[in-house]
Amino acid sequence: MHQLTREQARRIAVRAQLLTAPRPDDLLEVVRHLMVLQAEPTSAIAPSADLVLWSRLGSSYDVGELRDAVDEQRLVELQGFVRPAEDVALFRAEMAAWPGVGELKPWQVQRQEWVEANDGCRRDLLERLRADGPLPASELPDSCEVPWQSSGWNNDRNVRMLLQMMVARGEVAGAGRRGREQLWDLAERVYPDDPVPPVDEADRLVRERRLRALGIARAKAALAPGEPHSVGEVGEPAVVEGTKGQWRVDPAALDGSFDGRAALLSPFDRLVQDRKRMTELFGFDYQLEMYKPAAQRRWGYYALPVLVGDRLVGKLDATADRTAGALYVDALHLDVELTAAERDAVEAEVADLAAWLRLVLVDQRSTS
Repeated sequence: MHQLTREQARRIAVRAQLLTAPRPDDLLEVVRHLMVLQAEPTSAIAPSADLVLWSRLGSSYDVGELRDAVDEQRLVELQGFVRPAEDVALFRAEMAAWPGVGELKPWQVQRQEWVEANDGCRRDLLERLRADGPLPASELPDSCEVPWQSSGWNNDRNVRMLLQMMVARGEVAGAGRRGREQLWDLAERVYPDDPVPPVDEADRLVRERRLRALGIARAKAALAPGEPHSVGEVGEPAVVEGTKGQWRVDPAALDGSFDGRAALLSPFDRLVQDRKRMTELFGFDYQLEMYKPAAQRRWGYYALPVLVGDRLVGKLDATADRTAGALYVDALHLDVELTAAERDAVEAEVADLAAWLRLVLVDQRSTS
């Protein structure tokens, strides 16, 4: 049983997420190590995947590199996450067992029945993609006999919902984008033809990869759509001072020096995405507030968590206005007092963000 201080646990987490110095310099190697990039398109500053890569690679990162890697199928988009193409084999056994193994949950039964009721539309989509793909959903026929019903968000989005389930079944796959529209094609034309391991082995390998990317995590964590936070029994057990229960730690992450630096993080960055882990290890108070009315926001529409060394120290409220050619920085909300050197490091990251975006930095902030 490893006995860790909170500082040690934080440093393991930060180092595992490639947020120390020196910076990595290879986009594909970064994605392979991180395992996933969430394809969240909100562009208040930049899409999350681009922010995640910029925070690791710095202003040398060219957003065209990510687009090219997806278009060339070195990276693939799977259920809202960009993954290395070679990792898809780890998920194909699960796809083949859709909607799940063992006793199905009610929502799994509901989805299975809905797909079966619209088997004609499913076949129409496959036929159209086979003939003319890749295509956006807007150019695919909706011949569903039973419409998708939800609480309202996805009502009357039959084709998009059916495509999502066909992705889960391993029949279709994301094949890049045309502007902001996702393109779809037959999975057999997108995914590598790699051997598919058995479900149990694939699950173990995925959990090992996840722990390597996180450094330290809980065996069980709150459910998260697309990419869970839990790692099961892989790695080695650990306890962290001031927290309850056991953790799992990547033994390879226990040794090594720590050369911290400042970084501005996407709200969807894996370092902060598991809000419970974030609170336990970093004691950081943060919520993404873009869904809140403006009057109820404390930190801003799309505030970026600010990392200095092994501490999350505040939030940066900024907005990119590409029409005006400006990055407006409205506030820097600090949770702790920074040294002059730490403050300079944060300021350098803000300036680098503007330079990377090719926008003029317009500083209209106050500090709090």
